[in-house]
Amino acid sequence: MKGLMMHRPLKIADIITFAADTYPSSEIVSVRTEGDIHRTTYKETSARISKLAHGLRKLGIGEGDRVATLAWNGYRHFELYYAISGIGAVCHTINPRLSAEQMIYIVNHASDRLLFTDVTFLPIIERLRPHFPDDLRVVIMTDRAHMPETPLDGALCYEEVLEGEASDFDWPDFPEDQAAGLCYTSGTTGNPKGTLYSHRSTVLHALSQCVTIPKTLQEGKRILPVVPLFHVNAWGLPYGAPLSGASLIFPGGALDGKSLFDLMDREKVYSAWGVPTVWLGLMNEINQRGRLPEGFGDIVVGGSAASRSLIEAFEKMGVNVCHAWGMTEMSPLGTQCNLPPEMADLPFEKRVDRKQSQGRRVFGVDMKIVDDEGRRLPHDGKTSGHLYVRGNTITEGYFEDPEATNQVFDKEGWFCTGDVAAIDPAGFLLITDRSKDLIKSGGEWISSLDLENIVMSHPGVANCAVIAVPDAKWDERPLLIVVPREDAQPQKEDLLGMLAERLAKWQVPDDVVFVDQLPLTATGKVSKLTLRKQYAEGGEA
Repeated sequence: MKGLMMHRPLKIADIITFAADTYPSSEIVSVRTEGDIHRTTYKETSARISKLAHGLRKLGIGEGDRVATLAWNGYRHFELYYAISGIGAVCHTINPRLSAEQMIYIVNHASDRLLFTDVTFLPIIERLRPHFPDDLRVVIMTDRAHMPETPLDGALCYEEVLEGEASDFDWPDFPEDQAAGLCYTSGTTGNPKGTLYSHRSTVLHALSQCVTIPKTLQEGKRILPVVPLFHVNAWGLPYGAPLSGASLIFPGGALDGKSLFDLMDREKVYSAWGVPTVWLGLMNEINQRGRLPEGFGDIVVGGSAASRSLIEAFEKMGVNVCHAWGMTEMSPLGTQCNLPPEMADLPFEKRVDRKQSQGRRVFGVDMKIVDDEGRRLPHDGKTSGHLYVRGNTITEGYFEDPEATNQVFDKEGWFCTGDVAAIDPAGFLLITDRSKDLIKSGGEWISSLDLENIVMSHPGVANCAVIAVPDAKWDERPLLIVVPREDAQPQKEDLLGMLAERLAKWQVPDDVVFVDQLPLTATGKVSKLTLRKQYAEGGEA
């Protein structure tokens, strides 16, 4: 028997119209590329989003069209999130840290029709434009007074796209599984892979986020997303914050400790979200000034595992640390580590022990750990296995990439995260290793195999391996270990130069170690486990 309830499709546009009606005075504060501070509200932003939607329609954008963004965290980028998806198109966020080769690939693979860019990134677009689709149009995210000189043919001004348009929009109905967002990850070998979010998955993720982190996501709270809007939807904050009435404080491109401290102090930011590297910089600034920013009481740490010393330092200052875990393919939130009330009275060291874990699953995310044969393992906190997930906010396949899709799902339809983990009886997840030899530096994935494939093309290299070594600032950095050919002496600078030509700067190893041979496993494979033990301190064994 079916229930007798209305069925309305879940749509992203309903979040901003709800925020405009229910939390009209909650703010969006942005550090602009123009150099000033911009202030607006959800009500005012909703009107501008409607104008932008009309403008997109006049530019010929329709349902299913991909519209790219290359921009910092700010109110215009936020507007694009809603206007693009609101008309049924797909918002494709691009990470400016990608190499030229990777950026060219994803723009063409996505078949982007429009590309919105901040002035900061205009030189990148100008350099790569000949390699993008012929019919791609570029919109520069500023007003006419700040429009830069550019050789790009037909470049449009963002504010002129909105000019003269109506401040209301009749948001269309479409199925809730309509595509809404596209984010590429280069976390495994080969070309970047696209995760295609739907309206349904995005709205459910926002609802789950609000239920899971209620002390932060609520009316009156002020949240600073240091995590970029171009990186996995800024962990869902552009949707969770307006849905809950929390204000958003966008930092633009100024992400150093001093700039963040000043912004947080002035705007009385309660919670800030970002990767561990950011919090190391902020902690240095806090120590120099001898105080916290006014109103600061909470951080959400993700992207890389937070170190014990970082958690301890903030907790001792009275700042709650919420250690979170997720993936691009998961929208991204999978777990969070705010402690339950019964753990509030634990001794400090015991609380930190708990907060070092990745925490408990959020609603809608199921987890299992399995052995090498796919058999389920107990959630006893001691047994580690390959971590698999499933749920309504988790991808069912990569965009236009069936080969990559086939590699990451088991027979039951669960998604393989690539992590090795244990789950304890209380539901706390602890990532213990990676089943694939990926390196996570500053919250971004680096594929060791991609680096190795490039280096192996050098005529003086007989064999090589790339491993992760600990780094105080970036959490991990790649180390290149090379076996030269007997008759050759490849130079460190030449090998790093090869990589720099193909990869983004942050993906290139900091050092090269030359050895006579690499350790092998019983099956003849290079033993990276042995190498990681040998170079655990980032230097030669």
